[in-house]
Amino acid sequence: MPNYFIHETSVIDQNVEIGEGTKIWHFCHVMSHSIIGKHSSLGQNVFVGENVIIGNNVKIQNNVSLYTGIICEDDVFIGPSAVFTNVINPRSFVSRKNEFKKTVIGKGATIGANATIVCGNNIGAFSFVGAGSIVTKDVEPYSLVMGNPAKHRGWISEYGHKLTFGTDDKAICKESGQVYQLKNGRVARIL
Repeated sequence: MPNYFIHETSVIDQNVEIGEGTKIWHFCHVMSHSIIGKHSSLGQNVFVGENVIIGNNVKIQNNVSLYTGIICEDDVFIGPSAVFTNVINPRSFVSRKNEFKKTVIGKGATIGANATIVCGNNIGAFSFVGAGSIVTKDVEPYSLVMGNPAKHRGWISEYGHKLTFGTDDKAICKESGQVYQLKNGRVARIL
C-alpha cells in the first residue's frame, strides 16, 4: 500500500520514486526515472520530465512543466503556470536532447506565477522570483528579482520579507527575527 496519494487521472510511468506523504493531483504526468521527495505536492496538470529531481516539501502549483535538467531542492514553491525551458535554441526539426541545460532551484526559493526561467540559469536558495518575470541569468541566494528581464530589486528573508540593511550591513526579518548580513554583494543569514 503506497504511503502517498496519486489522483486516478494522473499517469506515473515506471521507475519513479515518490516520497512518503506526497500528493499528486488531477491530470499530472510523471515520467520515468524522476524522483519526488517526501511531503511534496503537484497541483493539477503538472508535467515532470525524465530524470527530474524534486526535493522534500516542494509545492508545485497548477499547469507547470518541469523538463529534463530541472532540480528542485527542498522547500521550493513554484507558482501556477511558471515556465521552464531546457534547450537554448530549440527547433522542431533538430534533435538537441544532448544539449539539455541543467537548472537548479535552490532550497526555499519561490518562483512566482507565470514566471519564465530560461534554462542553465540557477535560482539561489531562498530567493524570490516575482510573478511574470523572465529569468535570463543566475539569481543570487536571498535575492528578490522582478521584471523582463528579471533584475535584482532587493534582498529577501527566508520568511519572504524584504530586508532593509543598516549602516552595519545587517538586517532583521520582521517575522522570524533572523539576522542577515550583506557582505561583498551577497547576503547570508548569521542568526
